[in-house]
Amino acid sequence: MATASAVPTVAAIDFSYFSLRRITSPQDAECDREVYCGTALASNFLPFSTDANVREYMLDTEGKKKRVPTIVHKAMRATLNDNPVNFCILNGGIVLVARGITVDNKTNTAILLRPSIINGSQTQGVLKDFYAQHTADGKEAPLIYVKYEIIVTQDEELIAETSISRNLQDNVLQISIVGRLNQLDELEAAFQKTKPGAKLRKSETDLADDFIFTEKLLQVITALIPDNLWPIENEAEDPNKVFTYSMKSKCLKMFQNLYLVVHDKKTPPRLKDQDLYQFYLDIAPEAWDLYQKWRTNQSFYGTKLHCLERQGRKIEEVPDGLIFPILASLSAFAVKRHGKWTISPPAQFSERELIGVAARVYQDIAKRNVNFMGKSKPCYSTLRVITSIYRRLTDM
Repeated sequence: MATASAVPTVAAIDFSYFSLRRITSPQDAECDREVYCGTALASNFLPFSTDANVREYMLDTEGKKKRVPTIVHKAMRATLNDNPVNFCILNGGIVLVARGITVDNKTNTAILLRPSIINGSQTQGVLKDFYAQHTADGKEAPLIYVKYEIIVTQDEELIAETSISRNLQDNVLQISIVGRLNQLDELEAAFQKTKPGAKLRKSETDLADDFIFTEKLLQVITALIPDNLWPIENEAEDPNKVFTYSMKSKCLKMFQNLYLVVHDKKTPPRLKDQDLYQFYLDIAPEAWDLYQKWRTNQSFYGTKLHCLERQGRKIEEVPDGLIFPILASLSAFAVKRHGKWTISPPAQFSERELIGVAARVYQDIAKRNVNFMGKSKPCYSTLRVITSIYRRLTDM
């Protein structure tokens, strides 16, 4: 058992971890501090205070006016709901400070003296809300792991300085780069033709609710691209669109690359590239409406799928893992009419039939794992067969 510098054993918290590694440098040792890192179950971070942090949980409404979730909060919640196994990778983790530590590797437990979160209050807050919702719904929460760092020191000035420094770090997201280069302006202008006043998120600092989540919009549009416009040449006959569900950065990068090709002044773009770019512009508002419609599609009522969020008889939210295979199948109905792309299902198309097939796919192929359904090509292919049949009947 290893023990750090002695401090009064007050306000001690038993912290259970999955892994813990001491990474104290020689300089740390000289300054009488220790540093640890590892992973632990997310639920183990709920008891910690944030007294030493410069930033409290922004959605804490106790004694305050209710605040609106930012895109960061929504993104974390979306990962917890739709892709919990990747939360440990996608999330930046939690940084703790403690005035002392006792580690017992036999029981994978550390006693932290007067600990506090100094970076990760938003992560902790979203996790608290997530677990509270599952408790209220009588559901068992999935296993979620979080990366952590523990800084052990009794230097209060260093604790304050570290808290400020860790909360001021600013990694520029790709959306900010694309937006700053004005590569989203034409997409926004096209969107506003149907939805005047709508604003696309062009920067990571565009956090208000009145911004359209551009990355999600591009994920949906990519899922809706018809086979004849699919940009990956060796997949033209059977596009593999599983990445549209969870890889927002890839969808954004695909659009950026297409923008650069179409706007290259030295090399004229291919007609296919021009047509695909026009598809993005034409379909954007319709794609957003389709996504919003399927998120709360009441036709799912009666399917008895446990992954749906319900309020009584009302479907509150359909998870993206179900939505994206359906959206990808609707690409069979993409047509160009009067010079403009649209999604136009034939009159005989049955939305209820497609939902019924999606429910069976969820149960039989995805084994009731909505995250697996969103990433499984057989799930996409099965639904695509249904819409392709309707499309062929229309073309006959």
